[in-house]
Amino acid sequence: MINEIKKLREEIDFHLKEIASADLFEQFKLSYLVKKGKIQELFDKMKTVTPDEKPLVGKELNLLRKFAEEEINKLKDKFAKPETHVPELDLTLPGRKSYHGSYHPVLQILDEMVEIFVLMGFSVAEGPDIEDGFHNFDALNFAADHPARDMQDTFFIKNGNNLLLRTHTSPVQIRVMKSQKPPIRCIMPGRVYRNEAINARSLAEFHQIEGLYIDKNVSFAQLKGTLMEFSRKMYGENSKFRFRPSYFPFTEPSAELDISCFLCGGKGCRICKHQGWLEIAGCGMVHPNVLHSGEINHEEYSGFAFGFGIERVALLRTGIEDIRLFYENDKRVLEQF
Repeated sequence: MINEIKKLREEIDFHLKEIASADLFEQFKLSYLVKKGKIQELFDKMKTVTPDEKPLVGKELNLLRKFAEEEINKLKDKFAKPETHVPELDLTLPGRKSYHGSYHPVLQILDEMVEIFVLMGFSVAEGPDIEDGFHNFDALNFAADHPARDMQDTFFIKNGNNLLLRTHTSPVQIRVMKSQKPPIRCIMPGRVYRNEAINARSLAEFHQIEGLYIDKNVSFAQLKGTLMEFSRKMYGENSKFRFRPSYFPFTEPSAELDISCFLCGGKGCRICKHQGWLEIAGCGMVHPNVLHSGEINHEEYSGFAFGFGIERVALLRTGIEDIRLFYENDKRVLEQF
């Protein structure tokens, strides 16, 4: 065993002189100093040594290992592979730009409108996007042959047993009337769907906010005063508005509220169809048939209703010319808001 130790010492001396590169340095460590290296192999043979020889053999082996480790440490700075260096923080470098998300401009307008109506005493009610024919049409006094019931205006759900994507938030009015007793003063914001051609002024999926007020002796003058007060808060005291007669199945009499076109200043352009005005709301006195469908006595109570298209209001407030830009996910447009 002593002879094997001497022979391994000579071998180590020889290979130490041959180390001239980092690869040879690593190879030497793997050959002699790891757990399965040649020095450890001799330590494993200690179990075959007689008890009398173990003290001497153990001493020689320890000296051999110590010698090899000391020699390797001497060569470590010269041939060991450098550790990965983590550079210090350079405070002179420019900072990285942080991008923050924000509310979509349409939702910003919707929230602002809701806040104004809440301050005017209206509560907020919501309903399902998928409706049945009764709440979306029948209860709102739509005739059985009304064009809005046709496929070209409404998205019907296939095999849905008369289910459809609501074409307005008016069905929520029926649900509110059935669940509350007058006086009722609430608004109904939400997403609606219509099978319409998509262009600069119209989308097949958009947002509405409707309002309903039911009490005794409600008049058209109150309706006009409510919408004008809202419009002043929303568009400013100097904005120009007009009411003009219209027709809706669920109101009688009915009217539309227009605002002067923000692009052409009332002179006429493609957005306002060269009329100088943009429709922003429909309104009117709640039809007696609708009150009856909502289980309210139309001889005792009356009311008014109105509805705004949020995207068109957003056009007026933002100055964007094409309503489609709101939903094209163009960061150049959205990050402005």
